[in-house]
Amino acid sequence: MGQQQLLLVILVTIIVGIATVVAINTFSASAESANLDAARQDAANIASSAQSYYLKPTLLGGGGQDFTNVTFRDITFASDSISTDGLTALNANGVYVLSGANATQFTITVHPASRITGAPSLSSTSSNEMVGTVVADNFTWTDPN
Repeated sequence: MGQQQLLLVILVTIIVGIATVVAINTFSASAESANLDAARQDAANIASSAQSYYLKPTLLGGGGQDFTNVTFRDITFASDSISTDGLTALNANGVYVLSGANATQFTITVHPASRITGAPSLSSTSSNEMVGTVVADNFTWTDPN
């Protein structure tokens, strides 16, 4: 093999290596973005289901226009597990915590799986949580990133 061919092989190897590193970084960023989007969608689904619970009369298993005792057992949400008190749920997208429930509103705290160190569990938390406030006819959202 001539020197030109050897130089060309080395150049191609370097270019392929750089392309591989760029592809891995792009994939990682896309995976995290997809997880955050899925966690946001889950929070919107929780809010929507809770608003339905709020509007449903107590005789039919709803809140009777009251969020006071709402738990994940009262609303429709696709979770892998729910805590014994019903205020924390876990699925592949993250950990969801209901808090501050009173007659007119409650808070959803979302810990996306991509922001949790290690395998997510019902007790997992993240440093960059997302928080939403649910009222009877609105859902406001705060995401630090």
